[in-house]
Amino acid sequence: MAVLLGLLTGLCFTVICVIVRLLIVIRSGSKCKPGEKGPVCVLIVAGSGGHTTEILRLVESLSLSYSPRHYIIADTDKMSEDKIRTFENSKKDTGSKGQFTIQRIPRSREVRQSWSSSVISTLNALLYAVPLVFRLRPDVVLCNGPGTCVPLCAAGLLLGLLGLKRVLLVYVESICRVESLSLSGKILYHISDYFFVQWSTLKDKYPKSIYLGRILLYDSSQLLYDSSQLLYDSAQLLYDSAPI
Repeated sequence: MAVLLGLLTGLCFTVICVIVRLLIVIRSGSKCKPGEKGPVCVLIVAGSGGHTTEILRLVESLSLSYSPRHYIIADTDKMSEDKIRTFENSKKDTGSKGQFTIQRIPRSREVRQSWSSSVISTLNALLYAVPLVFRLRPDVVLCNGPGTCVPLCAAGLLLGLLGLKRVLLVYVESICRVESLSLSGKILYHISDYFFVQWSTLKDKYPKSIYLGRILLYDSSQLLYDSSQLLYDSAQLLYDSAPI
């Protein structure tokens, strides 16, 4: 009985330590300024269809200091790789230089997949996401809703939890979401450092979120990189930015 009591006490203590450490990591986001030490390695989560189009619109506005850019797509995604390569080649044609890679992991959830099987497929994706994120060690994870972003953000959070590297998690909810968040948004709302919504109705429901109007309609010089200080000038810049 004493041994069992000791094990339970140790387990409770471990869980409490993990929770406290997790809260510390989540709340330290505003102090993390990766751009102060040089180029910003960014991990960009692309999803099939409109998600990839939207995320590329966001990436288009980033400065050349966001390099290398690591695009992550699902292994069943047949179209996003072509879109990404076309986009990156167009940047080269305009004289913009920067390294990029395209990586694949298993899809977390297929369209109309049942919730019970989604748990299994997400855990499977997490097994691939953790070693990938630990190898790439990004400064920023940028995503906008595909299910694949959940295990990748979890892996980025784990880096900070273990004290290896603080990774900024930036989530931009799709412009299609007017009244409610996507499932990915509902999960990542609680752990993202910067959580953008594009409709004021969502800002009212989720006070932690940042509403700047229709981000995808911003001029490229304002979108996520206003006055060459995105992410590494703290949340004050984000809140001071005028909405459209």
